[in-house]
Amino acid sequence: MSPSTDLSFTPLSDDFAKDPYRYYAALRDREGLTWFEEFDVWLAARYDDVSEIVLHDSMVRSMDQIADADEIAAQKRAQNWNDMPHHSRFVQFSLLDSDGPVHDRLRKQVFRLFTPVMVGRLRDGIQAYVDGLFDRLAERTEIDFTGDLAAHVPGHIIGRVLGVPDEDCPKLRVWSENIVQYFDIDRSDARKALAEQNTTEFYHYLLELKAARAVDPRDDLLSLMIEAERTGQMSHDEFISTAMLILMAGHGSTIDVLGSGLHALLMFPGEMQRLRDDPGLMKTAVQEMFRFEAPLPFFHRYCTENVEIGGQSFERGTKFGVLYGAANRDPAQFPGADRFDAGRTPNRHIAFGRGAHFCLGNHLARLDMDIIFTTLLKRFRSIELAEPEVRYKRGLSVRGPQALRIRWQAS
Repeated sequence: MSPSTDLSFTPLSDDFAKDPYRYYAALRDREGLTWFEEFDVWLAARYDDVSEIVLHDSMVRSMDQIADADEIAAQKRAQNWNDMPHHSRFVQFSLLDSDGPVHDRLRKQVFRLFTPVMVGRLRDGIQAYVDGLFDRLAERTEIDFTGDLAAHVPGHIIGRVLGVPDEDCPKLRVWSENIVQYFDIDRSDARKALAEQNTTEFYHYLLELKAARAVDPRDDLLSLMIEAERTGQMSHDEFISTAMLILMAGHGSTIDVLGSGLHALLMFPGEMQRLRDDPGLMKTAVQEMFRFEAPLPFFHRYCTENVEIGGQSFERGTKFGVLYGAANRDPAQFPGADRFDAGRTPNRHIAFGRGAHFCLGNHLARLDMDIIFTTLLKRFRSIELAEPEVRYKRGLSVRGPQALRIRWQAS
């Protein structure tokens, strides 16, 4: 397959947003990986190819090991990533986009608060918060599940872990969304300015919060990170970058998968009834929601040496686009891949990634969803769509409904 291969792949189109999976199926049917010139990347869509790339020892997220400073600067100019001082400093470098010892050191500083045991201690607090949200919405017969409910949960929960006051979480969600939007393939000057402005505002907010917590330490992640900086395990910029990343990661993707998860249950009403009859299936159902609609369907890797992937040879420095959304619908790995199965076992989906960059917050995201959907099905005996068509966000790097209007009746 040569770089000149014609490819009908339009991830910014409404048609792709409506149904990316037929595009993904076409990619899986091609021999080897496929060159996507618009993004300067080789796309991997099959489960085995994606898994091989993300687990390969030579694969990294950062260009630091494959290019010098001048080459990296030229690449950033070519992709409109330049002239963004705060975005470059705190977003383009992060725990997510670091490798090797730097990644291991930063991950170690925050990992302890995201273990299953530590996350499990949050269950009662999350349940109480979710119950309060449902109480405020229960008398309404129609809501936007995404905007009225889902959008108010993940950011508040991750904010509490980090140590952010509840009343500040709504503006953090806006900042996070405006920063993250620039990671997709639409990098216009207007979107660039928005990302830089919101990164700057986020930075100054975290400076004030850090100063306050330094004189009044608490049992939260900010206090742990302040101590890590004091003992030389984390620099000031790494502190800000890591705090931003945790807050941004705790917002959009979980909101998106909450919306797409409920949409899946509404498209497969037999599976919703199955969960009502057997609530013990909820944990496997949540995993299936991540498989069925991966909220972060695209990531990248660079190879630091010549490699062979899917029977093709690639030179050092090649950029790969790993399509988690496509891999999770690969029928070679998942029988009935386009069918939502609340009891699917085994379910080795790749929505959380694999290897060194496996999602740090996966336990917390799954707990949020378990609580929300269990409570939803318990408190509402009837749930149905209140709009003829659910419109999904455009882009290659996100997957979730723009809104999800539903009608419900309390039990």
